[in-house]
Amino acid sequence: MQKESECIFGLRPVIEAIKAGKEIDRLLIRQGLQGAIYHELMTEVRNHEIVYQIVPVERIELVTRKNHQGVLAWLSVIEYQHIANLLPMIFEKGEDPLVIALDGVSDVRNFGAIVRTAECLGAHSIIVPEKGSARITADAVKTSAGALHTFPVCREKSIVRAVEFLKDSGLKVIGTADRAGKPATEADLTGPAVLILGSEDKGISRELINLSDHLVKIPMKGNISSLNVSVAAGILLYETMRQRSE
Repeated sequence: MQKESECIFGLRPVIEAIKAGKEIDRLLIRQGLQGAIYHELMTEVRNHEIVYQIVPVERIELVTRKNHQGVLAWLSVIEYQHIANLLPMIFEKGEDPLVIALDGVSDVRNFGAIVRTAECLGAHSIIVPEKGSARITADAVKTSAGALHTFPVCREKSIVRAVEFLKDSGLKVIGTADRAGKPATEADLTGPAVLILGSEDKGISRELINLSDHLVKIPMKGNISSLNVSVAAGILLYETMRQRSE
């Protein structure tokens, strides 16, 4: 659970934070909330396309019992970017983009570890969906060894549409699967590419599998059927770097 120091509460404080350009990571609004200030808040929320949830008051009071007025927001510790703005800059530098898309990776420490590895092994950005992904907290920053302060993280409404955009922009889509596909060492991981990693229990979605130009796997000999997603990311990114450097 987030500490109170990482969040703000109350109608007017949240409105003013949005107007001041603060990045809102998550917003909870009590069911049945009404009134002029509430409608002012919702206008700002819609104008800034902020993700929010309508929840019972008990959900908010799990975090704070202070005078929250039915509104609780977490401020993001980083500034998110959009891949459509970032991609041209990568091409302009004369580099082959290497983007990581995370589908359903919700563990904070796994996320931080993936960012750290991505920064070390030459990736350009990570894409996460607005819903269903790990929230970027102090724990995530610590696990990333501070890489989250400099490494671009793009938060998009739809991970599927973001991958479609990258595919239309000339990037090869490389999906990961435990059983399907060819070993990563036998696949061509060079050139502009987006590497999709999924949660350990579900993997990547069927839509993303269908979008993939190639499906790759990491051959394993042990009895355990899957790797921790941050470990898998490290192996696949190292193989990508190895192929690109040859």
